Amino acid sequence: VTLDRITSESNAGSFVHMIHPNLRGFNIKFSSIKESFDSDLVFFCLPHGVSMDYLREFYDTGVKIIDLGADLRLKDKDVYKSWYGLDHKCPELLEEAVYGIPEIHRDEIKKTRLVANPGCIATSMIMALYPLRHLNIDKDRIVIDSKIGSSASGDSFSASSHHPERSRAIRCYSPIYHRHIAEVEQETGFKVTMAPHAIEMVRGIFSTTYLFLNQPYDEKEIRGIYREFSEQNKFFRVVKQKKGIYRHPDPKILTGSNFCEVGFELDRENRRMVVFSAIDNLMKGAAGAAVQNMNIMYGLEEDTGLKYIGYHPI
Repeated sequence: VTLDRITSESNAGSFVHMIHPNLRGFNIKFSSIKESFDSDLVFFCLPHGVSMDYLREFYDTGVKIIDLGADLRLKDKDVYKSWYGLDHKCPELLEEAVYGIPEIHRDEIKKTRLVANPGCIATSMIMALYPLRHLNIDKDRIVIDSKIGSSASGDSFSASSHHPERSRAIRCYSPIYHRHIAEVEQETGFKVTMAPHAIEMVRGIFSTTYLFLNQPYDEKEIRGIYREFSEQNKFFRVVKQKKGIYRHPDPKILTGSNFCEVGFELDRENRRMVVFSAIDNLMKGAAGAAVQNMNIMYGLEEDTGLKYIGYHPI
């Protein structure tokens, strides 16, 4: 795989390492998206509502596209408008695009030219819920609490991301209608209530999901369901230890890796289950998932370029 170019309208002509100093030594300059190109695949990393200004033009050239924005994630143009407040400019591509969670849509991703990379919070929730979709649970009563690091907000500055305001804060935002809920409901069929919380952490997402069971299940059965899913998907791990300080998933130790870790606790007496899921929002929640999707589209080993363990300590 050869990197052809990196585009940025606001930084065109500048060296990439001036914005991303960790990339010193590559000596690549930003170019404009409007310049001609002959790439085989394009990663779109644009805000929602902006990608669709370019999607049709690029798609018609025959290139493969992985869109890390939100413009292709929802299959229904009316649903898209209800959540994003915009009329979709290329609704015909919504059905064409494959929702890019390989653990669910691997076979479809192999055949498509158009992948919609999932939202980072949506990924953490879907990975916890999807393996449980056949259980007899109250599918209209799913409650999720997500803790999100500041990097999930992107690189634009705001008062809420200013360090003196963010430091030591636990701040709930979009507690009723967060847009990633639409992705979870589309992919799992569950009705979800989710409240995200911005915390001081820079990288990582930790989601706690509360499920209400219509019949009793034992721990061995739930563990078996998750273990089977883990055996089929190399970036999914079940974490449920009886000793140590990392008995459940923790985004801290996943930093820099493409893994999603899931754990759970059962309350058999009250027929409740609590599921914990953790990811690095910049890896499994964004760039790592995009590379994983690219590997599948080109028939490469799924973990090519992604064989990193989490950083610890950090």
